[in-house]
Amino acid sequence: LEVPDLVPLLSWLFLRGKCRHCKVPVPARYFIVEVITGGLWALVWYQHLVVGWDVPRALCFFAMVSALVAATFIDLRWFIIPDQLNAFLLFAGLAFNGALLAMGRPEAWTWGMPSAVVGALVGTFSIWIITLLGRLIFQKDAMGHGDIKLMRGIGACLFPMGVLTTFAMAIVLGALIGIVQVLLARRQSEPEDEEGSEDQIDTPESIGSIFKSGLGYALAFDVVGLFVPKFYKSWFGEDPYSTEDADDDWQPGFTTIPFGPYLALGAILAAAPAAA
Repeated sequence: LEVPDLVPLLSWLFLRGKCRHCKVPVPARYFIVEVITGGLWALVWYQHLVVGWDVPRALCFFAMVSALVAATFIDLRWFIIPDQLNAFLLFAGLAFNGALLAMGRPEAWTWGMPSAVVGALVGTFSIWIITLLGRLIFQKDAMGHGDIKLMRGIGACLFPMGVLTTFAMAIVLGALIGIVQVLLARRQSEPEDEEGSEDQIDTPESIGSIFKSGLGYALAFDVVGLFVPKFYKSWFGEDPYSTEDADDDWQPGFTTIPFGPYLALGAILAAAPAAA
């Protein structure tokens, strides 16, 4: 029995983790991503299409968990979260809110505004304020901008209370698991790495840039910029589609921990009781 090359899970297993033609190993993370995504889809299906019946929420959560799994593995590997994924999350939340409005459901509104819009603003501000305070107090970059945009998309999908729950869970998870990560990184690092760490210190972002970027994210200028790259470049000072060469010499410091995975896990946990 010959299994096609692109069948989730089965292709990797039957081909024993190698390309059928050139026999180059296919990283196990692709199989892991498929397992996790499939498991989360099954959970969403059970919660919202078996225990309860909420098709708009199920469709939104299918999209949300898929994007969060992808964002998690990308952030763990490259310390970035693509703008396209963050925009996809925002659109998923807005579409979900639009469906609730069409159905006349009361949860579509919060404080007189669409709940997805309020959730997106709350999510944006929750991470942006940490970015600002970290820069003011510690004179260093405390959060990546991808985290701000990721939290905006989570807020659009989970609405204000859901994104606040996500934020609280992510802080707790980040504190507990992050300490373990830092300790492991210290043990695995060699003494000569510490000597060269001074050359890798980056200049922190300016306060003005933090305020301008925060306003741009709150107004979704980065999403508009994906369709109009010149606008993105004029506001954020970079091309959203530029390809940057990976710096093979750069190594994350002891305290450089991607926060996106904690936000993703917090969002999944916050979404879990939504069927109740």
